[in-house]
Order: sequence, then C-alpha cells, then structure tokens
Amino acid sequence: MWQEKNKSLYRQFEFKDFNEAFAFIQSIAEIAATLDHHPKWTNDYNKVEIWLSTHSADKVTEKDRELASRINRVYEKMTSEEKEPKLAQAKLYVDGGARGNPGPAAGAFIICNLADSVVKKDALYFGIATNNQAEYQALIKGLAAAGRLDVKRLQVFLDSELVVRQLNGQYRVKNKELQPLHQKVKVLSDGFAAITFTHVPRALNKEADAEVNRILDKHSRK
Repeated sequence: MWQEKNKSLYRQFEFKDFNEAFAFIQSIAEIAATLDHHPKWTNDYNKVEIWLSTHSADKVTEKDRELASRINRVYEKMTSEEKEPKLAQAKLYVDGGARGNPGPAAGAFIICNLADSVVKKDALYFGIATNNQAEYQALIKGLAAAGRLDVKRLQVFLDSELVVRQLNGQYRVKNKELQPLHQKVKVLSDGFAAITFTHVPRALNKEADAEVNRILDKHSRK
C-alpha cells in the first residue's frame, strides 16, 4: 500500500520479470501524461518504486492521490492477468493504422496458440499518429501481453513490410519518431527465448485489421 512520508506518497511494486515491470511503467507514463502530473520512479529489473508529490504545493495533494489510485488499478489489472492460461509457444498477429497518416490512429493484437485459437486480444486508440507509429505501438502492447502469458517462443506476424524489415535488420530506422518505438520493441523482444517477425498480406491478418477499424469507427462517432 501507499505510504505518506517526506511530503510524498511512496509504494514499491514487484513483478515476475523485467518485461512486466516495463509494461507497467509504460502504462503509468501514459496516465501521467494525460493527468499532466509526473511521478518519480526507479526500476530495478522486476521492481518499480514510485514517489508522488506536488512540488508547487510542497505536500501531497489530491492530484497525487488520484494518480496513486489510477496506478493501483493498473497494477491490479496486470496482476489479475497473471491468472490467464500460460503458453510456452504462441503466435502474435499485430496491426496498426491511421486515417489520414498522420490522423486518428489505432492498433490491435491477437495472441493465438499454435492451433490458431485466440487466447487474448485487445484493440487500442492512440490518438493522432502515423500508420507506422500505430503499428509499432500495437506491437509493443502485444509483446507485453505475450510476456505476461509467460510465452517463451513467439512468432509475430505483421502486414507492414517496412516495420518487419526494420525489426529484422534489413532497413535502418531513419525516422526519429520511430526510433524510440523500435528500441522498446527490441527491449521487449529480448525477454523471449526465441522470436521471429514475419510479413503477411492483410488478408491473413484480417482479424487484427478488423479490430483496428472497429476502434477507429467508434472514435469517429464521438
């Protein structure tokens, strides 16, 4: 639980490995950016320590308590996902797209067992981004989810030939906005005993593609 000391809220979180801790930090960063209230944290392999304080007030405020509550919900969701069935080997189908390029963007991932039965899937709205940014962001989410399922050997399928060639070292990542996303993928990939990235036609990635369009349609109606 959170402790209040030295004009800060403090809590330590522990995860099963670095991949899970990294995914937690990424989720918290997105929330902090939304609230425009940024925590101090440290990460030591599977442990994350967080301090929350409002420097302008020189004390703990409701902004800190709200962020602490949001962080708790993320942690509870992640730890509840540990009860999902574990897979030694899996397939990961990923798609991302933007309407306008850049424009409203979304991504989706589908995790299947080797018989192509769906184990987990999710679709997310990213705001304004390019097609390639959305593809990378969806891949990051999918890799983190596969890590939480304790997958050791992962086959990744994407319909972006550019992203696949960048990940396989055939193309350099020259776009500065893609470079940090590419690095995050590489860090997460190191958590698997074996991983491959394969380009597939969109017709073979239709479920992930449909999820991307569903999310974009949903947000276009708001």
